[in-house]
Order: sequence, then C-alpha cells, then structure tokens
Amino acid sequence: MSAIRRKFGDDYQVVTTSSSGAGLQPQGPGQGAQQLVPKKKRQRFVDKNGRCNVQHGNLGSETSRYLSDLFTTLVDLKWRWNLFIFILTYTVAWLFMASMWWVIAYTRGDLNKAHVGNYTPCVANVYNFPSAFLFFIETEATIGYGYRYITDKCPEGIILFLFQSILGSIVDAFLIGCMFIKMSQPKKRAETLMFSEHAVISMRDGKLTLMFRVGNLRNSHMVSAQIRCKLLKSRQTPEGEFLPLDQLELDVGFSTGADQLFLVSPLTICHVIDAKSPFYDLSQRSMQTEQFEIVVILEGIVETTENPSCVMWSKAGKSPIPMKT
Repeated sequence: MSAIRRKFGDDYQVVTTSSSGAGLQPQGPGQGAQQLVPKKKRQRFVDKNGRCNVQHGNLGSETSRYLSDLFTTLVDLKWRWNLFIFILTYTVAWLFMASMWWVIAYTRGDLNKAHVGNYTPCVANVYNFPSAFLFFIETEATIGYGYRYITDKCPEGIILFLFQSILGSIVDAFLIGCMFIKMSQPKKRAETLMFSEHAVISMRDGKLTLMFRVGNLRNSHMVSAQIRCKLLKSRQTPEGEFLPLDQLELDVGFSTGADQLFLVSPLTICHVIDAKSPFYDLSQRSMQTEQFEIVVILEGIVETTENPSCVMWSKAGKSPIPMKT
C-alpha cells in the first residue's frame, strides 16, 4: 500500500472489485485485486495559491464598469495583455501623429517642392511618409538629429507640435505609471511565505486547539504582519433563509494581540475551540462529513519595497483536518 502511494501520490486511492457484484470497495488487507482510481477533486472557494474561484455574472453593464476604472483594470490584467496594450498604444499613437505631419506636408505641397532651393517647407527634409515618421520619432524621443526641423512659416505645424507634446506626456504618464505599479506589486512575495500542508486539532495548554504553522523563507521581514482566519460554511437561519458561504471569524488571538506576528521564524497559529468557536458543537465524526473551508489571510508590509502584501491559504473539507490526542 505504501509503495503504491509513493508511486502514484495522494491523488489516487486503492480500491478492489467485489466478486458479488457490489462494485468498487476500499482496499483492505488481503482483499482481492487492487485497482487505482482518481480521487474526486474538491471544489474550493479559495485555491491553495490564494486565487479566489469566483465568477461574476448577470451584473449588467459589466464592461462599462471596468472601463470606468481603466487604470486599475490595466493593472489587474495579465502581463501578456499589458505588454500587448503597451506596444499597441504606442504604435497607434506614433502612426497617427506621423500621418498628421504627412497630411500637413501634403496639403501645403511640401512633398513636391522639397527640393526647390528658395522654398521654405513646414518641416525641412520631409519628402514622404517614412521621413514624416522619422521626424515625429526624433521630436517625441527628443533625439534631435538636426536634419529634420520645423520652420516658423507653418502655424499649423506649431499647433500640431504642441498637441503632440501634450498627448505624448499623457500616454507616457498613463502607460509607464501602469507598468511601474504592476511591477511593484508584491504578488510574488507570497511564494516565500509558507503554510503547513495540514491543520491539526489537538490539546494545548489543556484546551482543544486548531493549529497550523506559517513561516517566512526570506531574510527580509514582514512589517506589521497580521493574520486572520475565516470559516466559510453554508447555513440556514431560524427564519428559513439559506446563506451560502457564510463567513464566520475564527479567533486566532485578536483579543490578546497574538494575531500580530513577528515572523522571523516559523510560528504556530492557534484557535482555541471554546464555547465561542464555530467548531464547538462539532464532534470528531461530524467534522469528517461537514462541508466547510478555512481561509487564512496574512497581511503585512514588505520591508524592501514598503508595499502592502496579502497572502491567503485555505483548507477545505469534507474536513481533512486530522485529530490528535
């Protein structure tokens, strides 16, 4: 049995076929032929990596709500979409402004008179669209080669130049600010904050206690680290109202200050199962069949960047929490 678990892991369980046609039965010592079947995956409200499995639907005008907060929407997008929007926005803006310079040169006749000696064009040495595009890039990026330049005989060109400077500043501030905020987000900091694989219920200091561990792998500290626990469980009120995923608070030391962590070494987080605990009326047997999920939220400030960070960890059931005596 242990050899099979080492080979196939915990995602499979061993069953045996009954000769009396009773179907698949859990494998016991000396019972029939063994067969591996995959375990049924539990559906979680929050995954182990902290991602919430929530999809919004039937809200009405959902797209317009996201577009009304466009900056936050861009920050929340995945990196591939951010880079795509970044490149697309600059490309469209550059082509549009280069086209405006080419239109001015075309309407003034500069393209046909560019080589006339005594003629003063709007922009010197602009003969076609590629040269108009190069002039725009030189001015926008402040390269200033000196070969192509705007003259004082072109008031429409001066107005377009002012509009180009304002538009370029707005695009730079919006996109570069969005990329900076996204790069400074401490999401990857959660990869070095480790939670124990299992939570246990055991006696500690003479009290029945739910316990799990949390540790920080980096040398940099989590400043003002605070931990909270939520119990997600469906229930029905005395009035008959059904509350799916009702959230209950699990006390992990709020009254005593034990929820404020000095996370320099692995710590054991404890929830005492007393009369105020949601687990007080549950027995060991009922916890094996009860449907609930425990979500742990660790908040703090990353010392190196001074950015706030939030990490979530969950333990789902039908309860896999082992009991220790």
